[in-house]
Amino acid sequence: MGLDAILAGLAIAAALALRPWRALPPQGPPWAWVAWWVLLPLLWSVDRLAQSAVVQPLSGACLLLLMAGWPLAVLALVGAAVVTVVFGPLDALQALHRLVWLGLVPVTLAMALGAAVRRGLPHHLFVYIFARGFFATLLASAAAGALDTAHTGAPAGLSTGDLLLGRWLAAWGEAIVTGMLVAIFVAYRPQWLATYSDALYLPRR
Repeated sequence: MGLDAILAGLAIAAALALRPWRALPPQGPPWAWVAWWVLLPLLWSVDRLAQSAVVQPLSGACLLLLMAGWPLAVLALVGAAVVTVVFGPLDALQALHRLVWLGLVPVTLAMALGAAVRRGLPHHLFVYIFARGFFATLLASAAAGALDTAHTGAPAGLSTGDLLLGRWLAAWGEAIVTGMLVAIFVAYRPQWLATYSDALYLPRR
């Protein structure tokens, strides 16, 4: 719990210091990322709702990052964790743990990978879709799962190797869903992606 609380506190403090709400339009956040945020408590507590063990629930955090930016995504993830407690699937400690390892860690890693992509690769929409939407999500989700495993260990009856393999496969599922939705948004609703702009990523003729 101590490490979870420290990581959560640092992320929340950094997000609040940036005051991301100043970038929101007067009418509030775009409905699309609010709708995705509403799904996050269900994704995070799917094992409890289904009463079935899940190696690593889908996170949804990396897509929220691309839609809202890191500071707003962090604050929204905190809200999603609170919802899981208020409506009962998780207790406070479980919600804090999932906030950190399904939310804050992957979203922060994805932000760092996205910054590296933007700095080191050509500015092209396919680079954005595949490098930021797919591969950054894959690596961030897999790394967060591995770090969580190193922090908490494997549950009884499951070896560390099996858990890491399961989380690696879950990261692929996360990346496929995120990459697919990012491709659709870039094509039809680029305004739903706070981290994308035609001026930056469409090739200039």
